[in-house]
Amino acid sequence: MTQQQMRRLALARQGLASPQPFGSGCQAVLRAIEHLGYVQIDALSVVERAHHHTLWARVADYAPAQLNQLLGERRIFEYWSHAAAYLPMRDYRFALPRMNAIRNGTHPYFSNVDARLMREILARVRGEGELHTRALSGSRSDKGSWWNWGPGRRALDKLFMQGDLMVSERNGMQKVYDLAERVLPTGVDLREPTRHEYAAYLLDGTVRAHGLVTFKQVMHLNRDKALKAAMRDLLTERIDAGQLTAVENKALPDSYIDTRLLNPPSSEIQPGRVQLLSPFDNAVIHRDRLNRLFGFDYRLECYLPATKRVYGYFCLPILLGDRFIGRIDCKARRAEQRFEVLSLHIEDSTVDKTELAPLLDEAIREFAKFNGCEY
Repeated sequence: MTQQQMRRLALARQGLASPQPFGSGCQAVLRAIEHLGYVQIDALSVVERAHHHTLWARVADYAPAQLNQLLGERRIFEYWSHAAAYLPMRDYRFALPRMNAIRNGTHPYFSNVDARLMREILARVRGEGELHTRALSGSRSDKGSWWNWGPGRRALDKLFMQGDLMVSERNGMQKVYDLAERVLPTGVDLREPTRHEYAAYLLDGTVRAHGLVTFKQVMHLNRDKALKAAMRDLLTERIDAGQLTAVENKALPDSYIDTRLLNPPSSEIQPGRVQLLSPFDNAVIHRDRLNRLFGFDYRLECYLPATKRVYGYFCLPILLGDRFIGRIDCKARRAEQRFEVLSLHIEDSTVDKTELAPLLDEAIREFAKFNGCEY
């Protein structure tokens, strides 16, 4: 398989090879999340937030309200993947290992939390109903209550992370919490997976969403040595069974492909299609794989001091057909309904900029419209 075939396979599996791979409407949003395995939530709002941007790139008629509808219907839930994310409700049991580790203290985080405040919050939610996070704002000076922003917020976060509370609704970045027992749908699987089952969940989900994967990608930010060993054993099992094939490619060491995809049909990727992706898009979040497979060295610079930025505060990767050709730094000035391009960097020297200009202009206009702006 050539490098170009691998790139096209990766994009097709990500739902970025054609304009409407998951269909339309709310069901398409659910199909996209279930296929991808997660969609990362991010608070940055320079342009439309990452979770909406990622889904808009794959569902032609996507509207942000559809995500909250699925949350309300208990088809998806909020929790932690490698970061805060929307996850399919069908995968709820695979959140249990982290929840239980936080609850029993074996997880390294959330150790300095006031247990009294946690009990008070739980009692209040149990007795009075849902808790809106907006109730926390404006009361940080109330030192005698759990509403005090610092300790109260940590207590609330731990109750969420250990699975006692769940997000039942979200309006922008304002969340509504309720008891997990009142949010979880009837019949949801509550069996904690074994280590082997959890490894299979990670591997199957990554292969499903990407087709071609690296070991580093499958174990993204996971430092559990026992889980890594289980994953190695599982890879050997899958290769022996003919389900996976090890890829011999110096550019992608320690990589594997779904054997059924070794001879993919001719790609339908549109060579002249330009897409602006979120920095947190599933297709680009594994930076090492992105660089090795596409030759695109991408880094989000908003976390750097201004003096150390090379490209801009919040540059979006630009995808042209099956190539990442550059990045664009944008800002949606929603109050003025004006979309501003702060900088543009076309890094692929083989691109005909005369041909690119109208395609890129149209992509920017569509993205501006999605952001509620004119360009």
